Formats: sequence, structure tokens, C-alpha cells
Amino acid sequence: MTALFPPLDEDELRALTDDIRERGLLHPIVLDPQGRLLDGRGRLRACEAASVEPAFVTYEGNDPSGYALSVNLRRRNISKGQAAMISAKARSGSEHPPGSDSEQTTRSVAEQTGLSLGRISQANTVLQHAADLVDPVINGAMGLDEAYALARENKAKANSAEVQLNRLREEDPELAERVVEGDLTLAGAWAERTERVEEDKRQRRVATRLLDELVPPLAQARGTRTFARYDPAFAGSGPITRETIAHAMTALTEMDQVWQERDLP
Repeated sequence: MTALFPPLDEDELRALTDDIRERGLLHPIVLDPQGRLLDGRGRLRACEAASVEPAFVTYEGNDPSGYALSVNLRRRNISKGQAAMISAKARSGSEHPPGSDSEQTTRSVAEQTGLSLGRISQANTVLQHAADLVDPVINGAMGLDEAYALARENKAKANSAEVQLNRLREEDPELAERVVEGDLTLAGAWAERTERVEEDKRQRRVATRLLDELVPPLAQARGTRTFARYDPAFAGSGPITRETIAHAMTALTEMDQVWQERDLP
């Protein structure tokens, strides 16, 4: 737990070392029952530098992580943003990661650490949507407000991508699956989807024009002497045979079925 906190800088460590060398270790180093460090990482380093034998005590409560977090947050000279980020990161390694029982757990952490709900919520957002900024905030290289703004941008982009992926699943499940498997980027999938849509439009346009040229004249010939006047001698692309007529009748039957399925007039 103490590893979450930024280490003392050289001046702070030097001052603490001088103080311990002069007055001794005033606050023992606290370990959990398994001997893990809960509080006093800086004091331990200062004792080693001052050649002073450190004193240890064992924490006997039932919440060692909570104790370590609380005591270090209250003693350390860190900003509220750093404290909130440390709390969020500590909680992420517990059995209640960010996102579970969100409101209740956030309130609990705020009460334990004395931090505002807003700061805890901002830190959770950074942890979930800009994990690479967590350590810079903890170390003081970046403020929580700046990291939170970037995390919100990432969150918005992620939400937008999720919406686009869900829409792609509805329109073209095969492309969506390729995105999920990593074979295509989301942008690449939508580009291919656009090409498919345009190709489909082109094919529908060609089919529509073809049927417009063939079917209406055939319907208009019904009940006239057009069929009786047919003369193979004038056929431009070969004579129309009974087989051709049979195929045409089959095609018209298929066309009628499609029109019924699509509920076209």
C-alpha cells in the first residue's frame, strides 16, 4: 500500500534523516501481521541513512489497507488530487474495483479519506479511461483536473466507438465480428460497409432498370396480337424458343414471390 504514495524527495529524506539522527525515531514503523509495510517507508529509509535501529509495531485491526491509506493520506504533504488518485488506485486493487457499487463505495472512500465525492469520482474516471495518467497524477507531474479532462475525452470517444460498433452489428454482423477479432479497425470496417452499401445500390439500380425494360412491355402485350405476330426471321439475338418461354415464366413466378414477400404492389 505504501508503494502507492510518491517517495520523499531528496530534501525531505535528508531533513527526516537529520531529525531521526538527532531525536531518534518518534513514530514506529507499522507492519501488518504478515510483516508487510503499512506505514513508515520514508522513516525506514531515513533510519537506514542515519544508522538508527528502526522500531516496528504490528497493526492489530481488521482493515490494514484502510489504515495504511488513511494514515498516509493524512500525514503526507500531497494535494487533494494526488490523494484522490492514490485512493482510487488502491481501491482498484481491492475486491471492489471502480464501477462496482459505484455511488455507495465512492461515499465510503470519501468518508474514510476525508476527500470530496467529486475528487474521488474524477480519480475513478481517470483510472478507468486514462490509466496511463494515473502515476503522473500521483507523482505530481500532472494535476487531477487536467487528467480528468483527458479521461473524459477518452470516455466520450470510447462511448462513440461502442455506439458505432453496435450499429455495425445491426447492419453488418460479419464486419462487426472482424472488428472484435482485431482483423479490421472500426474505421476500416465502416469504409468497407460504405463500399458494400454503394455496390448494393448499384446492383439494385441495374436490376431495376432491367426489369423496367422487360416486364412492362411484356404485360402490355397481354391480350394483343403481339405474340401471334412474332416472326423468328426478324429475331435479332436468336429465336425465342419454348425453353426460353419456360425460363421466362419461371422467372416471372420467382418475381411474383419476391413481390409478395416484400409486400410490393
